[in-house]
Amino acid sequence: MVAVFRYICFMVVRLCLLLLFLVSFISYSQQENNSIFVDTSYLEDQIYLGISYNILTKQPADFEQNGLSGGIALGFIKDFPINEARNVGFGVGLGYSYNAYIQNLKISNSSFEILNNIDFNSNRFSTHVLEMPIEYRWRTSTATKYNFWRIYGGVKVGYVFASSSKFTDPTQVVKTTNIKNLQKFQYGLTLNAGYNTFNLSLYYGLNPLFKNMSIDNRKVDLKQLNVGLMFYIL
Repeated sequence: MVAVFRYICFMVVRLCLLLLFLVSFISYSQQENNSIFVDTSYLEDQIYLGISYNILTKQPADFEQNGLSGGIALGFIKDFPINEARNVGFGVGLGYSYNAYIQNLKISNSSFEILNNIDFNSNRFSTHVLEMPIEYRWRTSTATKYNFWRIYGGVKVGYVFASSSKFTDPTQVVKTTNIKNLQKFQYGLTLNAGYNTFNLSLYYGLNPLFKNMSIDNRKVDLKQLNVGLMFYIL
């Protein structure tokens, strides 16, 4: 019996030692794997989707926005970190945006007219823009932290490759395409700030939306202010 008891104790000790070795080996392997698979050179390359409410500033007298003027933007931004922690950097992107403006300004290739005390059904103009955002980026991200705070500020340059206006009253529909007086190149300041996917987005145009614009012999410099949400999808 004593011999059997000693044998059982011996086997239990051996089994405990084996288990201890296996646990230590597995823990070490996991640490090694973690160190291997943590991407210390990660980038915040992102596809963005933005929606906005579009406001025109520097309005002339009797000008009114009388509908829901909105916009949508979609594009990709390449990330360029500039510090070792990779939470500060620059972003350069390329995208497309569509913006619509519903108001009482009748636009044609030859003139601008405020529709004051005039009965009409609808009046709007819209733009299709190829845009390039350039951002200075700060965030609280790490190589393993995917939900984080961000503040991205910068500029956005856009080229209007198509535009149109459409006026409708009870007797006619007047449509103008490729509006000549529209500034083809647009640029302004941007700010995107928030947490994870949902972010407040602001854009303020620095140059007028139209060139050589005058109403009743008075120069008008309509500018854009877009307020909305920016979603970073990937």
